Amino acid sequence: MNNKNTFKPIFFSSLIIFLIMLVSAIISIIINVKFNLVPTLPNNKILWPTINLYIVSLFVGTIISVILVKIILPPIIKISEALMEVAKGNFNIKINQEKHPVKELEKMSHNFNIMMNELNNIETFRSDFIANVSHEFKTPLASIDGYTMLLQDSDLTEEEKNEYIDKILNNTKRLSKLVYTILQISKLENQGIIVEKRNFKLDEQIRQALLFLEPKWTEKNIDLDISLDETTFYGNEELLDQVWVNILDNAIKFTSDKGIISCTLRYSSGWITAIISDTGVGMPEDVQKHIFDKFYQGDKSHSSEGNGLGLALVKRIINLCGGIIDVNSELGKGSTFTIKLPY
Repeated sequence: MNNKNTFKPIFFSSLIIFLIMLVSAIISIIINVKFNLVPTLPNNKILWPTINLYIVSLFVGTIISVILVKIILPPIIKISEALMEVAKGNFNIKINQEKHPVKELEKMSHNFNIMMNELNNIETFRSDFIANVSHEFKTPLASIDGYTMLLQDSDLTEEEKNEYIDKILNNTKRLSKLVYTILQISKLENQGIIVEKRNFKLDEQIRQALLFLEPKWTEKNIDLDISLDETTFYGNEELLDQVWVNILDNAIKFTSDKGIISCTLRYSSGWITAIISDTGVGMPEDVQKHIFDKFYQGDKSHSSEGNGLGLALVKRIINLCGGIIDVNSELGKGSTFTIKLPY
């Protein structure tokens, strides 16, 4: 904020205060004289000192008011100018939080910076969301387009044709899965409660999820360490199945050949606790903070298969179940997901 912008408001505020005090003094003098509220002696020996007192009070009051205005007004102008920048779409604006004698103004600046930090995070998330959605759709569509053009070559062998058709089908499935997951997350975000609940065996559901993913962990020669207590859970079986499949699929994906994945299921103190651990690549702390964000991928190169929606879906399902999910990971040593569900 420059001094030129500050001078005008301070000048006009001081002028208004001066005029108010001047008018008040004149009215007060007129009332005193008209109604003889101030007794006068010859040559107005008492009246004139009173008038002089009014004049001195007027100037002293004006000077004090100017000082107060100069203290109070600049922070307000700063906030006003910052809000104008926000209205223009600039979410990187910050107000220097200097010590101020008026604590409420200092607190206002602090709260403004907190608000701007949140708005900036939302804007960053929105930009990343659009970029990630575009990327996730663009990659399979480009592959489908490329292989479809290659199929138009009449000199292709039957083996090449089948290979290209498989590539197209795989990318079509990838697109279909992406659209389905986005729609499901959107549906669950607007859903306050889980419907279609029933009792089912949670331990058996986890075993079925492991059997479903058997080709993946068998291909990597991964050892499984399974210890599941017999547990019955009342909830939506289809939604919970997606929780185990997504977490186990991630564990397999990020565990190297001949690694170990362990699964335990226990009941204690009104909570069902499932712990899924792997000996994979692990995650640094900054990745762990965002692992449940939509479209967030620790692998910025997108070299690994996935769209960053699986764990966001898991988090939402667990929240709807009234449960808790937590991750503990160390780079190079693996990750542990702990899921607690109310019994």
